[in-house]
Amino acid sequence: MAIRQIRIAGDPILNKVCKEVKEITPMLQTLIEDMLDTMYEANGVGLAAPQVGILRRIAVVDIGDGPIVLVNPKIIEQSGEQTADEACLSLPGKAGQVTRPDHVLIRAFDENMEEYEMEGDELLARAFCHEIEHLDGHMYMEHVIGEIHDVNQEEE
Repeated sequence: MAIRQIRIAGDPILNKVCKEVKEITPMLQTLIEDMLDTMYEANGVGLAAPQVGILRRIAVVDIGDGPIVLVNPKIIEQSGEQTADEACLSLPGKAGQVTRPDHVLIRAFDENMEEYEMEGDELLARAFCHEIEHLDGHMYMEHVIGEIHDVNQEEE
């Protein structure tokens, strides 16, 4: 499909709450495909619709086990705690220590508007939390412990 421009921190769209998706239209199906292409092109593990300028509750995640499409996702359970470096495609070349749940249970719809639940641990739990926050107009920098630092681009 197409690679979309990723909005960078400071863009006001990243601070807006996204609208719930009622149905998957051909336009939204194309958006999902473009978001996956854009995420893979940028070597990311997740991407939310507002990061490409669309205020809809859609995100995609892939931590290496295949793509997960999240439409209207909600965290319904969380437990444990993990603290690790976190980065974002909307703040390229930077990272910061963030504490997140170590385990989450989410409820979402897929690209066919079929409802499902999925558990995520460690990196997947972190990715779910990170992307769902984007849909509510928040970014990880709000939670950084200490300073945001430069990351070695070769490690990403």
